[in-house]
Amino acid sequence: MKLKITLASMIIGAASAMAATASGAAAAEVNIYSERQPYLMKPLLDAFTHKTGVKVNMVYITKGMLERLKAEAANSPADLVLTSDIGNIHNLVAAGLLQPSQSKVLESNVPAQFRHPQGLWYGLTTRARVIFAHKKRVKPGEVATYEDLAKPHMKGRVCIRSGKHAYNVSLLAWMIARKGEAAAETWAQGLKANLVRKPQGNDRAQVKAVYQGECDVALGNTYYMGKMMTNEKNPEQKKWAASVNLIFPNQKDSGTHVNISGAGITSSAKNKAGAVKLVEFLSGDAAQKIYAEDNFEYPIKAGAKLHPTVAGWGNFKADDTFLFKIAENRAKATRIMDKVRFNN
Repeated sequence: MKLKITLASMIIGAASAMAATASGAAAAEVNIYSERQPYLMKPLLDAFTHKTGVKVNMVYITKGMLERLKAEAANSPADLVLTSDIGNIHNLVAAGLLQPSQSKVLESNVPAQFRHPQGLWYGLTTRARVIFAHKKRVKPGEVATYEDLAKPHMKGRVCIRSGKHAYNVSLLAWMIARKGEAAAETWAQGLKANLVRKPQGNDRAQVKAVYQGECDVALGNTYYMGKMMTNEKNPEQKKWAASVNLIFPNQKDSGTHVNISGAGITSSAKNKAGAVKLVEFLSGDAAQKIYAEDNFEYPIKAGAKLHPTVAGWGNFKADDTFLFKIAENRAKATRIMDKVRFNN
């Protein structure tokens, strides 16, 4: 009887050890929910695994990340989220789905303007919201600021994607932070009055409309210019890009509005330490170079090398408003877009 108990104890003990080992192996991996596309993230994540030996599992989520994390709650397998806009990551903060993390590496690599003051998220890349102006139909100096887009001389000359899209909501939230809610509403009304068509399509579709003569100017993110200029799969996009000048708005006052792609540790993270190491890697020199080369983005880390195409657009003055302050105005910006019936 004593022998049976001893053997049983040994079997139970071995099973427990195996479970613990399996659990430890799983904990060594980092699980990501990402709004950023697999083709962009794969070389970055492969480089991290090659350097550290830590496997990264990524689930690409185009929509509904907030709802998914809410539904999964503490059972979510995600350790880390990657988002493509300050607004999306701010919504996760507001829902209590992210936890703070502190890192001297991140504080060194990521300027204070581009990270949450409590470490709830960190920017990884930046992009500017710029004006694309037809090279012949728009005279030099005719459109130099965001405010110019809402002035009478631009009536019937402007194209834009949905006013409810995250990029445009963030731009309006920036304007609220800079000039106040009343001025931002006036601008949104003026911009709507100058649209040649109902807001539609993506950023590249706006440049196509300029090329085709439907409008003279459009708003878009800088990296789309790089994607069009080098598009071998759809070479007609090179013609779209060649038809416009890229204008960095507000160079004589506030500077151009910039946004980020960002990362945050989930509240349910099982491998917080691994997730932090991954964010540190993504903010470092090697990953910043890959970001710049593959997606024509501006590196978050000062001194990181730009892609030659991006460098060719020249230096510009970026607005220095803290992004978490801009994000706090997003709800107001959305209400303004509804109030002025921007998309109608």
